Amino acid sequence: MAREWNIVDAKSKLSEVLNRAEHEAQFINRRNRQYVVIDGDEYRRLTGTLPSLKELLLNGPGLEGLDLNRDKSGGREIEL
Repeated sequence: MAREWNIVDAKSKLSEVLNRAEHEAQFINRRNRQYVVIDGDEYRRLTGTLPSLKELLLNGPGLEGLDLNRDKSGGREIEL
């Protein structure tokens, strides 16, 4: 079961906090803020590794076969 720790207890029982974090998130409260301790593998699973914009552009689909010619017609007529 996820547990909430105050900072003093978390510091004195750091090994227990880390052991429990291997199975589920542990919450540490300090000065009206809450911090979460989770297993590193779980963190990587949750955040994933996102490619950079450069990687997306370089590894994205090619433009072969895509017709990039502009329609040179004047467009449609409208009443003014």
